[in-house]
Amino acid sequence: MNATLTEPLDWRTIFSFKSLLLKLIGVVCAVVAIKGFMIPNHFLDGGLLGISILVHEFYHIDVWIPLLLLNIPFVMIGFKRIGKNFAMHSLLSLVLLGVALIVLPIPAVTKDHFLVAAFGGVFVGLGIGFVIRGGGVIDGLEIIAEFTNKRFGLTTSEIIMAINTTIFLVIAIFLGLEKAMYSILTFFTAVKVSDYVVDGFEKLISLTIISPNSEMIKAMIVNDFNKAITVYKGERGNLPGTFGVKHDCDIIVAVVTRLEVHKIKKAISEKDPKAFMFVQNISEVGGGILSRKPGH
Repeated sequence: MNATLTEPLDWRTIFSFKSLLLKLIGVVCAVVAIKGFMIPNHFLDGGLLGISILVHEFYHIDVWIPLLLLNIPFVMIGFKRIGKNFAMHSLLSLVLLGVALIVLPIPAVTKDHFLVAAFGGVFVGLGIGFVIRGGGVIDGLEIIAEFTNKRFGLTTSEIIMAINTTIFLVIAIFLGLEKAMYSILTFFTAVKVSDYVVDGFEKLISLTIISPNSEMIKAMIVNDFNKAITVYKGERGNLPGTFGVKHDCDIIVAVVTRLEVHKIKKAISEKDPKAFMFVQNISEVGGGILSRKPGH
């Protein structure tokens, strides 16, 4: 039997104050984007939200109806493939979004096309990001992308981008190239904002340090900053003009957050001004010891 079907439902987490508050903030932001920017100006986004607005444009059906109907199959996939709690969080988020679309009277904010695309994307991104922080999703493509990510190893962004490319081609064919271009701008803004809301200052970064004073730097990172490290055995030297001159060294790698990296780099530079450092963004981590709380 699939392990996800046997997991118990954690009602305390699903209906916790923090989870509900994050979902409500996200839902309100999404409604502001949909009713205040996108629908009055006939703008679209990617994902099932974009398809729902497209259905609304063609058939004048209230946008919450296709949005809920299109998401139900994906919630079922999430229930079977990811977990009961994930599916319940998502279903609750979608119900809240549907109710908010019905009861919240949001007037049109602006008619300027660039502002609509930019700030519509900002509010969509805020909505998606806060709902994810609350444990759910408001676009079923995120569910299928999560499942596909686990099964095939493709990143969520790659999967969603491939699906949305098809949607934007349809928009270009039926509504014109300009609408498609603005929709891409809205989608791109939403993705960037939602990523920042989800990761925030907790976004993880890999910091690599090469220094002749490696023992001092290792002790400082572990003892002063309470961060775990990994050490590779390598070589320093091999510089232009002195190729062949080399020294054994420890290459220190630490996974830190966006806020921590600047403090640690500054401390290392003060102790060893000649230390060589570089940073890399991390898209995914697993296992090991990280001082980071799970989102849900």
